[in-house]
Amino acid sequence: MSRRRGLPFSSVVTALAGFILLWFTVPGIGPAVRAARADGVSGVFTARELVCVQHPGHESCTWTGDFLAPTGQVRDRVSLYGSGRESMRAGATASAVDIGRTYWVYGPDGSDEWVFTGLLLLLGAGLLAYAARAAVVRPRAAAT
Repeated sequence: MSRRRGLPFSSVVTALAGFILLWFTVPGIGPAVRAARADGVSGVFTARELVCVQHPGHESCTWTGDFLAPTGQVRDRVSLYGSGRESMRAGATASAVDIGRTYWVYGPDGSDEWVFTGLLLLLGAGLLAYAARAAVVRPRAAAT
């Protein structure tokens, strides 16, 4: 009777899923922490356009506009993270912080996006740990 060698397919898939989650999440740790702490260049966001996306039973809106840094540099077509339909009007201004993200600036109080990043990190690490445990602790062969 030959003994089957190698990892079970489910362990390989689980490890791959964990690795992919970590691959996409780890680069976002720094920006998520900077966003949470509002650690960046303070300036003024001017709302220009309300952009809304319809989901089944739900609408998500964000204000897009310009960010003016104290140096006079203007970034256009950025969105104010956490803004919504009722939070501003076209032409209104708000304090904002540029943390270096391409399309987003944040309010001076920071953001809670670190929570989602943290959950994805935990899930990815958990999947890898589960797959590793399954590879090390194999079921005992049934006695014949």
